[in-house]
Amino acid sequence: MTRIISGKFRGKIIKAPALPVRPTTDFAKEALFNILNNHFYLDEISVLDLFAGTGNLSYEFASRGCSSITAVDQNPKCCQFISKTSESLQFDIEVHRSDALEYVKRDYKVYDLIIADPPYDYTDYTALVDQVFFKKLIQEEGFLVIEHDRETDLSEVEHFYEMRKYGKVAFSFFQWTEETE
Repeated sequence: MTRIISGKFRGKIIKAPALPVRPTTDFAKEALFNILNNHFYLDEISVLDLFAGTGNLSYEFASRGCSSITAVDQNPKCCQFISKTSESLQFDIEVHRSDALEYVKRDYKVYDLIIADPPYDYTDYTALVDQVFFKKLIQEEGFLVIEHDRETDLSEVEHFYEMRKYGKVAFSFFQWTEETE
């Protein structure tokens, strides 16, 4: 079960079937969106949601007026659920069934924000970050945000900007720097 915390559908509870996911907690989601609200007008950005799971973060962006959202997950049941939920809420979320790293390798679109919420046992963080920046999938002022457990340290990965911790969850932010542009 997930809840939209702000925007047009604030308070809407979305009941997902049993899926192999770990949705972002309301506490962490609220903290993340407070940060993002200070950097972006959410109704004016394009978002790529990698490891989308139930679509929790995609729905939050859509509820806040973001109209360019792409959700990617390799689980067909997750993709079906996101498509069905998006349709019922009239959210325009483009859904792709794919491994996140493989999707990034073949994507050509440029986003203002890429959110990645891989399983906590994920190990290809560096490859994911490298591909996003190698393919130039982030706008100059954009962010790649990776959610991970608080014990994971991605500060040595190129393009790292900062990490924020919220309970058991951490978000690592990556962006272009003058040296890497």
